[in-house]
Amino acid sequence: MGDPSRVGEARRLAADVAARLGFDAIQSGRLAVVVNELGNNLLRHAVGGRLLIGARTIGDGVAIELISMDQGPGIADIQTSMRDGHSTAGSAGQGLGAMQRMADDFDIHSRAGEGTLILARFYRERDSRGGARRLPGFAVGAICLAAPGERVSGDGWSVSINGGTAEVMVADGLGHGPDAAAAADAALHAFDQPRPPGADRFIEHAHKALRGTRGAAIAMARLDAEAGRIRFAGAGNVIGRILSGVTDRTLLTQNGTAGVQLRTNVQEQEIEWPAHALLLLFSDGVQSRWQLDEPSLLQRDPALVAAFVIWKFCRGRDDATVVVIRRAET
Repeated sequence: MGDPSRVGEARRLAADVAARLGFDAIQSGRLAVVVNELGNNLLRHAVGGRLLIGARTIGDGVAIELISMDQGPGIADIQTSMRDGHSTAGSAGQGLGAMQRMADDFDIHSRAGEGTLILARFYRERDSRGGARRLPGFAVGAICLAAPGERVSGDGWSVSINGGTAEVMVADGLGHGPDAAAAADAALHAFDQPRPPGADRFIEHAHKALRGTRGAAIAMARLDAEAGRIRFAGAGNVIGRILSGVTDRTLLTQNGTAGVQLRTNVQEQEIEWPAHALLLLFSDGVQSRWQLDEPSLLQRDPALVAAFVIWKFCRGRDDATVVVIRRAET
């Protein structure tokens, strides 16, 4: 984000996404202002800045998400910086506070000397009072990035929520580029269509569905909020982690590649899901061994947690995906 022209480019991209998804003029205007503020903040204040713009379905609705990340200098006092009129660069100082008011969801994490993450989310669907229509049950956040130099990601992810249960799947097509994306798309199609119940049986089902592609590493988890249990299965190097203030458990998949070679009788694990724990699934574009040294992040928006993992632990040479899910606050 070192070139001022990139701010206008980001604003035009966000406007195009909003128009294609049917956001109204007021929502699109708020989105444009926040894109502009985030981009200019990266130019004025940050080193190694990056602005991500994405959209995803939430239930039967749609949201656009903006994530700003940089490598420093960070914000020493976030609460002071959120006040209107505060500025460290001689500007009007309206940025962070204005962004928080304009976005439907807003979250920020920063550490002096290390950098800053900012999330701003905008919902298309509104409730009867004009506010954002959020769904109860589970909170989900995800980042899916293409490998450097590629226009499409060879990873894919999807979440299906039904009352107090949720199913989440991540697929990592072998290699990267269009052929890897085709394999991930085949896994997504298998997940979104009628399929056998159970994580283990889904992996076997996906293995058949991916024949004829270059294959993919794949993992699926079924979360039961009431029972506090997770059933998990997979093949290849998609990894799961359960994280809380007292729990850090890694969920490993078996050897194999869906669509190419898979051991018969896929094994399914059943694991306790503590009430405040996060489930993370991530592809091998993210380092396999890392520690979350920011315990306060466990209480933040799952999209900000996913961004933190990408920010700190992305290998930077392959497609990278992180999906984070927790029970939503009631």
